[in-house]
Amino acid sequence: MMRNVLLVALAATLASPSHAQTAPAPSASGHAANALGGPAIAGVCLLSRQDVLNTSMVGKAATARLRVLTEQAKAEIDADRASLEPDVQKFNAEQAKMTDAQRQERRTALAARVKPVQDKAELREREIEATRVKVTTRLAGELETLIAQVYKQRNCGLLVDRNAILGGNLANDLTGPVVSALDAKMQTIAFDRENLAAASTSGRTAGSN
Repeated sequence: MMRNVLLVALAATLASPSHAQTAPAPSASGHAANALGGPAIAGVCLLSRQDVLNTSMVGKAATARLRVLTEQAKAEIDADRASLEPDVQKFNAEQAKMTDAQRQERRTALAARVKPVQDKAELREREIEATRVKVTTRLAGELETLIAQVYKQRNCGLLVDRNAILGGNLANDLTGPVVSALDAKMQTIAFDRENLAAASTSGRTAGSN
């Protein structure tokens, strides 16, 4: 069975600890920070990487594409599993009439057919995760460059995760400008599911030479 990890949305994982602090999109906490107000602190700038990736065009495109690949993988496994269900149901209905030897023989035969489906499900799960990591790394690299550019343009001396702010003046928020810069640079992204089976076969071939 395909596990829940296949349904993880890319936008949320792009803000994982390796690239940014994971936190809910600012709502009540963001409003509370604005309500407290106060003077803007020169050189201190704010950024929500999560909002950049959730609202940018390329972030949305990457999320949508990963969702399609996940659904395709799930449909493939569901089809394989469906082809086994009639035989499993038949075995369940008839096993009470079988001898122990017959029951064991049928069970072993079914298990031999089920295992490849389970193996494929685990492989597809790893491939979806590998795809997510690859795209995440690519977008994170693009984002870091743009953040650095906007940071310098705004004469920042310190960059703080906006989602970690409890209160204060949010005037020096770089999130909007970074989204605009990312949208201007790239609106979409193309990628397919990583093929780990092919990579494994290639590795074995190279190792044997």
